[in-house]
Amino acid sequence: MYIGSTGPSGLHHLVYEVVDNAVDEAMAGYCTRIDVTLLPDGGCEVIDDGRGIPVGRHPQYGESTAAEVVLTMLHAGGKFGGAGYKVSGGLHGVGVSVVNALSRRIEVEIDRDGQRHAMSYIDGGQPDQRLTVVGPAPDGRTGTTVRFWPDASIFEDTTFTARTLTERLQMMAYLNRGLRIVFTDLRPTSEGAPGDGQGTDARGHVIEYHNEGGIIDFVRHLNASREPLFAEVGWFSAEESDGEVEIAFQWNTGFQTDGLHSFANGINTIEGGMHEEGFRKALTMGVNRYAREKGLLKEKEENLLGEDIREGLVAIISVKLQEPQFEGQTKGKLGNVSMRSLVERATNDRLAQWLEEHPSEGRKLVTKALAAARARMAAREARNAIRRKSALSGAGMPDKLKDCNSRNPEECELFIVEGDSAGGSAVRARDPRTQAVLPIRGKILNVERARPDKMLKNAEIQTLITAIGAGLGEEFDILKARYHKIIILADADVDGSHIRTLLLTFFFRQMRPLVEQGFIYIAQPPLYSTEVGKSKIYLKDDIAKNVYEAENHGRKLEFQRLKGLGEMDWEELRDTTMDRGMRTLVQVSLEQAIIADEITSILMGDDVDERKAFIVTNAREVRNLDF
Repeated sequence: MYIGSTGPSGLHHLVYEVVDNAVDEAMAGYCTRIDVTLLPDGGCEVIDDGRGIPVGRHPQYGESTAAEVVLTMLHAGGKFGGAGYKVSGGLHGVGVSVVNALSRRIEVEIDRDGQRHAMSYIDGGQPDQRLTVVGPAPDGRTGTTVRFWPDASIFEDTTFTARTLTERLQMMAYLNRGLRIVFTDLRPTSEGAPGDGQGTDARGHVIEYHNEGGIIDFVRHLNASREPLFAEVGWFSAEESDGEVEIAFQWNTGFQTDGLHSFANGINTIEGGMHEEGFRKALTMGVNRYAREKGLLKEKEENLLGEDIREGLVAIISVKLQEPQFEGQTKGKLGNVSMRSLVERATNDRLAQWLEEHPSEGRKLVTKALAAARARMAAREARNAIRRKSALSGAGMPDKLKDCNSRNPEECELFIVEGDSAGGSAVRARDPRTQAVLPIRGKILNVERARPDKMLKNAEIQTLITAIGAGLGEEFDILKARYHKIIILADADVDGSHIRTLLLTFFFRQMRPLVEQGFIYIAQPPLYSTEVGKSKIYLKDDIAKNVYEAENHGRKLEFQRLKGLGEMDWEELRDTTMDRGMRTLVQVSLEQAIIADEITSILMGDDVDERKAFIVTNAREVRNLDF
């Protein structure tokens, strides 16, 4: 109910709840620094330099102090009376009490009024040490320290992922101009933390986030791997009695339409809500009005659609309000109608003013939106052409597809292989009852950098769409998928990695439900083989080869580097990669698909330093999918 699940998202939500309380202190003007540390023994520590949780007696709960009540009772925090904070991201007292309930141990230290107070709980909230003064506050500091260890009997896994946490922490630093957030990973086998390189030590375990530009810097960061349409980041804000809004925006030359990010009191409203609705509506109306006033959109031409205008747009919408209405404690969607009105009015007024003051930028974004509208209509024609072609050709299956005999999608597998020669080997190695083989020609189109109309006219893309049979984009229907295992089978070399990355980007962008429901896999053909006696040993890559050599030190070994799948003996291909009893598959997670999409965007760019930094900070994820 309060953290969403007992899986990874729920586990990390515990950290967010504690950090949100510290951020509330920052929004109120009392906190300038937050330290988040992953401890060697699996715990997490959050330290802030705010005022510290109140330690006096709680007026409603007898002998209990306010701090103890906050740790043990729902809805007892400072935000509920309306006097604690003007705005806040969480329900103070709900979050930290839930963290207590879901932890095997929690320790709290409060520096306030010149003294350090400490208390602890074990086993989901059982008192271990009542709030006690343990000495003077160091150097007269104020603030709160919370250390907790998640309960392994509740969570599926209690291992925190640095990348997941740092993405959230970086976001919070952007949304709170001037706030310094320091992340430290002290775990002995830490995978490191991604980021922009600020303050990273030699181990890669420490990273500091601090931005004086706020959400303007946030937009620049999100557009860093893309080519901005113009240099300036637009910005405006507005404030009324019941709330305030701040918006930053910039278009790039790309074709994505999902670059809108909204926040309410610092919480990422990933499902949008009223503030997003207000911005979308006002943006569409404002740009159309500007385009007609300047003669860029002719009288007989239809209005631009919202999706045309949002193509290539990266925007941050940040609202602050006193009584946020979220859908559920995980706060995915904002329901305050007043925020829709506020954002809509602000965007109508301030965007029109910005466009008038920036005529060159206004013309560029309208020109891009007009091109997007033409591409949208062309894509519709291309999509209809694919449908017509399928209808006229009966089953409509591509000629290259060597389909399986079974018609039960749950047991059917589609192997996507590179080239006709590899396809020939795979066809001989397969089980024809349940395994289908689809050869594609080389590297498919980079859908990250192609308009939908161009993508839909690409022969290899058309082949994939037709073979899978479930449509594309918003029309995709996973219930129509002809295979419940779609396996990317590419060579074990650099070109094979490139092909895997492009295919994963395509599936993530155009057939995302396949990734979300675990239908996408990567087959891992070996790169080397060696004979030991009468047995042949297959090794996945150079790392596996080096490990095998080290384990068999002193033994004379001769390694054969297997060529591409097309030159690989079909029996070897069957035994190592396609036979159910021997093959190794990687099921692609949504997070890994996002990594692939980022690789497609970043590694094909011109910024060498950015490419290197991405590889270093995402080494584990990149290696897991053999990129």
